[in-house]
Amino acid sequence: MYLHSLQPAEGAVKSRKRLGRGTGSGRGGTSTRGHKGAKSRSGYSQKSGFEGGQMPLQRRVPKYGFKNINRVEYKGINLDVLQSLAESTGETVLNFDFFKAHGLVSKNDKVKVLGRGELNKAVEVHAHAFSQSATSTIEKAGGKTVAI
Repeated sequence: MYLHSLQPAEGAVKSRKRLGRGTGSGRGGTSTRGHKGAKSRSGYSQKSGFEGGQMPLQRRVPKYGFKNINRVEYKGINLDVLQSLAESTGETVLNFDFFKAHGLVSKNDKVKVLGRGELNKAVEVHAHAFSQSATSTIEKAGGKTVAI
């Protein structure tokens, strides 16, 4: 037995029934498309959300809320994370490249330092934004905050 001589078992594979090949074929005439209507025509394609002319759900449901297009999304990094990083690496300057190198942010993120946890090492932190509690804790520990 060789790979090129392998075949499926007898009767396991059936050829598909071909559409539109006369009434004797079993699928002639309308070719399983039914009678009339858009779906029976050639070139038919349905728009997503189309409900046969009925008002689509997307338009029936009332709209509410507000999406601020000027919103700035920050990636939050807490003080306890800064503390553990500063201890493990021995760095005193924690900037965006440092955060990126340690997998905390990706290249298009904006960083905001948040105030959860303790910080007892004097570090210089460079970020896009700081919470008030984070700023006060960093400065109490003898560190410095620099807004990018």
